[in-house]
Amino acid sequence: MGTGVRRRMGVEERRQQLIGVALELFSKRSPEEVSIDEIASRAGISRPLVYHYFPGKLSLYEAALRRAAEDLSSRFTEPHEGPLGTRLRRVMARFFDFVEEHGPGFSALMRGGPAVGSSTTNALVDSVRQAAYEQMLAHMGVVGPAPARLELVVRSWISLVESTALIWLDGRRVPREELETQLVQDFAALAAVAAARDEELATLLRGLVKQEPGDGPFTDLAARLISLAGE
Repeated sequence: MGTGVRRRMGVEERRQQLIGVALELFSKRSPEEVSIDEIASRAGISRPLVYHYFPGKLSLYEAALRRAAEDLSSRFTEPHEGPLGTRLRRVMARFFDFVEEHGPGFSALMRGGPAVGSSTTNALVDSVRQAAYEQMLAHMGVVGPAPARLELVVRSWISLVESTALIWLDGRRVPREELETQLVQDFAALAAVAAARDEELATLLRGLVKQEPGDGPFTDLAARLISLAGE
């Protein structure tokens, strides 16, 4: 049987525990609906002790966002092997895993919340977008500065993924797996339109398309477009 004595945590261990508790609560409800009292109760400590580690809910919220941002950034990491369409399909699956796990928190961050507009929050959001951008270039084998049109395509697509996820959270009216494939195909479509005006980008895309299997998302998109044109 246990002794019933609660183990005393070190400073950093307690901070990490509070961040974990806050992230779990902020993932299920908007930050405005979560109180310091609730965080303290979940952590098994007093309200004043929470303030010993964090000066207020905003600082704790930002710390939780920092952990979430690191997690979200890692979702775009993928071995640079195999067809691009297949890789992006796995990336989108991991991204929507995060969106489902942290729906209210993700929505609050993107649409507005107690920390939105702060320099810390803006920096965290920008770091996720930049990490996604750099991973996308790496997936395409681009080293160094991206061609101007490719940068527009990638950054526009990242914004599209964010906004699509927010709309999907409202009612989930489109099956998630279909939406993940659609977003991969959206990237292919945006890149193809830009490549029609940029030979450097067109050469890059030709090399990537040659690696696509017959049942991949890019090939499926091409078949659907051909079918539409023939009707």
